[in-house]
Amino acid sequence: MTHPFLDLAPLGAAQFASIEDRVARLLRTEQDVVIMQGEALLPLEGAIRGTAGPGTTALNVITGPYGQTFGNWLRDCGATVIDLAVPFHTAVTAGQIAAAFEEHPAIDFVSLVHAEAATGNTNPVAEIAEVVRRQGALFYLDAVASVGAEPVLPDAWGVDLCVIGAQKAMGGPAGVSAVSVSERAWARMAANPAAPRRSYLSLLDWKERWIDGGRSALLHAPAQLEMLALEACVERIEADGLETVMTRHRAAAAATRAGARALGGGLEPYVHADHEAAPVATTLRTLSGAVASDLVALALNQDPTLPLAAGGGALAAEMIRVNHYGVDATRGAVQASLAALGAALTGRGLAVDTAAALRAAEEAFDRTVNARGTDA
Repeated sequence: MTHPFLDLAPLGAAQFASIEDRVARLLRTEQDVVIMQGEALLPLEGAIRGTAGPGTTALNVITGPYGQTFGNWLRDCGATVIDLAVPFHTAVTAGQIAAAFEEHPAIDFVSLVHAEAATGNTNPVAEIAEVVRRQGALFYLDAVASVGAEPVLPDAWGVDLCVIGAQKAMGGPAGVSAVSVSERAWARMAANPAAPRRSYLSLLDWKERWIDGGRSALLHAPAQLEMLALEACVERIEADGLETVMTRHRAAAAATRAGARALGGGLEPYVHADHEAAPVATTLRTLSGAVASDLVALALNQDPTLPLAAGGGALAAEMIRVNHYGVDATRGAVQASLAALGAALTGRGLAVDTAAALRAAEEAFDRTVNARGTDA
């Protein structure tokens, strides 16, 4: 008995390298791109442990939960860490980064999350990168949530370590991830005696045994199904066009925010300013006293396929996430989510105008698409 997934020919080095090349083209980068065989936490941690150590002074920007995690890793490496935390309903600014450098001129490493799907904000990386570049610090960027939803340009921005995952806006698998690595970052790793070596966390192993060897022999058996899924999702993005895919995400975000404002029932966008809201997912705040996790549960009882989730941890009481990414970056997914939330709020005795919400969402979606001249 054969199986189409289980009985595939082994994935060879040449195909593995070709998938890396396609990811590099997606990022418009000439840097080395390494596809690591695990969820994005693998390269996120590996990149920090490879480049940070007791001599590192790191500016760690916290605009959500992942920034907090990066600070913990940096301290564990022995780095001196300056945390720059901003309220989760906003974004960090280039001016705040510049002020941190002025106060702490020894900073030589900056860690930043591009977009926080967990809190719904996005940071102005291009502007921040100019400040980091002037100071000569190594720039580490988590673009896991942003890639596919908004521009991610490691070379143009001067990002030294740019980590991506495919499971959100790219609409691909969670079991593999990638990182682009600049020559400066490779040099920092090579000079770091504490950088992981002969370890699953080691980027240097990939450099020395894979890249420097001409990408002819893999380090270990690849995650075949996940690699093929990654190749398929990149093919789909190439076929649709990256700009079209990003426009769908922008339109879905604009529609969700407009719809939530028109819906009423004590629901409003969690991120206040539209320009600070991430295209990958929209977070909403409940102001009526209704518990967000209860509203999500009611909505999912109607349709468990809706891209809705409550906020994590303490945010579960007040935050609803509309995860309109990947295949759910559509007007239909947004409208169905708004309708279900309207019904859930009505079930809690709150007054809503679902018809007005759906009209506002439709108009915002069309306005965004038409502004880009893209069919979505």
